[in-house]
Amino acid sequence: MSLIPKEFNFQNYIIAFQEGGFSRYFLNSILYTISVVIGIIILASLAAYAFSRLHFPGRNIFFFMFMAAMMIPIPGSFVPLYVLLNKLHLRNTALGYILCMINVGLSTSIFLLKTFFDKIPRELEDLGRIDGCSKLGILWNVILPLSKPVLAVVVVFNALIAWNEYVLALIIFDSKNLMPLQRALMVFQGEFLTNYPLLMAGLTITALPIIILYLLMQRYIVKGIISSAIL
Repeated sequence: MSLIPKEFNFQNYIIAFQEGGFSRYFLNSILYTISVVIGIIILASLAAYAFSRLHFPGRNIFFFMFMAAMMIPIPGSFVPLYVLLNKLHLRNTALGYILCMINVGLSTSIFLLKTFFDKIPRELEDLGRIDGCSKLGILWNVILPLSKPVLAVVVVFNALIAWNEYVLALIIFDSKNLMPLQRALMVFQGEFLTNYPLLMAGLTITALPIIILYLLMQRYIVKGIISSAIL
């Protein structure tokens, strides 16, 4: 036996897409992950900028409420989310699942972004105001371009959570056609339990997008770690 195969056989990947329905589940996971990450980036950056730079009544209370939400484990929120989605008629819909996943990663993302925004010199914002930028203009043209390292961490962190989530999807979705990619792995475990080459092909397909995303964001993540250590 050897870690390096004598010949490469890509037939298992084709069978995985055909037999396990990987193509449908793969597209579902791509849609969910991109939507969740974009939603979290938009909402978390706006909230973090408000908590870091703006002064309004109850700012600290609201911030600590978001931080307290980090202590609640994800399974602990399943029941209220299920009830809420039923009342809003969003259960068994892609929108309901995306909103739930945005809620899962929002608190941690706000904390990471707010902490990074606090370290950005306010003089840079003054220069933006001199150039005629509004508060949103300062966030878009000054703060976010300087925050690429922490944004990379937020993107990878939330993409990993959204890509690997299965239990919440199992609770929200009744239709198998709406399930994410992890559903396909459960299909293989049920139908192809002893066919390990096929199961390994499915696991490779599942892990590959996150590995590629991490490689693309790696230099920003390392830069963020170094800058945090210096500051």
